[in-house]
Amino acid sequence: MGCLTGKAVIITGAGQGLGQAYAQDAAREGAAVLVNDIDPSHCEAVAAAIRDAGGLALAHPADVSDWEQTRLLIDRCVKAFGRLDGLVNNAARLHNAKPEEETEAALRTIVECNILGSMFCGVHASRQMLAQGSGSIVNVSSGAQTGFAGLGAYGATKGAIASLTYAWAIEHGPRGIRVNAISPIARSPMSEQGRITSIARGETPRPQPTVMPADNAALVSYLLSDLAAGINGQVVRFDGKKLYLMSHPQVIDSSAACASLTLENVQQAFDTELRARLQPCGIVLAQMGIKS
Repeated sequence: MGCLTGKAVIITGAGQGLGQAYAQDAAREGAAVLVNDIDPSHCEAVAAAIRDAGGLALAHPADVSDWEQTRLLIDRCVKAFGRLDGLVNNAARLHNAKPEEETEAALRTIVECNILGSMFCGVHASRQMLAQGSGSIVNVSSGAQTGFAGLGAYGATKGAIASLTYAWAIEHGPRGIRVNAISPIARSPMSEQGRITSIARGETPRPQPTVMPADNAALVSYLLSDLAAGINGQVVRFDGKKLYLMSHPQVIDSSAACASLTLENVQQAFDTELRARLQPCGIVLAQMGIKS
């Protein structure tokens, strides 16, 4: 028996790449999988491959940025499998642009898919999970939330997903629903899209990851399973060699007392302490103390 035997899960954006790997691994671990993608042919191909391998899967194409379509997605899982134990909010769009090049249409598209899509699916899923008294939601963030040039809008959507994870974990944890997120790295159709876009823009593309989508899948299955009991509100990152926990936003303690804000007080605080403690942008490994 696999760690997901008897469970029903939905994987969004599972028509290719990382989502496909998550769906296939969940099925191997015994889950009944509802495969979602905006592309019906990709969606059905992945579900068919899972069934051919002896797993249980159904395809349900839908646009996660549409409130009603996401409601029907959750309803389909419950009607087909009797319950909903896990949701992986994987569906997303990549967008590469400098700030001054952004357009309203592009920004709305990425926000609606990456943020609203996860919110819509999560809202409908949580209602079903609360009725059951259990469930696990796995959101998909990104290292881009720490700040990558050319990926400001994309990184902002993934930072929003991390913040959503923290808040939902606080809300749902006491009620039996765990909410975590992953920050995956993989050579995938999305990473290839980013490489092609960079070349077309005359930029030097980032090196392609050596990690493959399937290398990330066990982490998702683990977080969906009861093996991860007690793990809530975490963003977990895998770089092909190590597993990391990404730190939550924190307020850095300061001795720069400032009972009231004046220009002079602010300048003094920066000149005497804060300027020396400015925080770096990008992915930085933090050394955290471990309680014994």
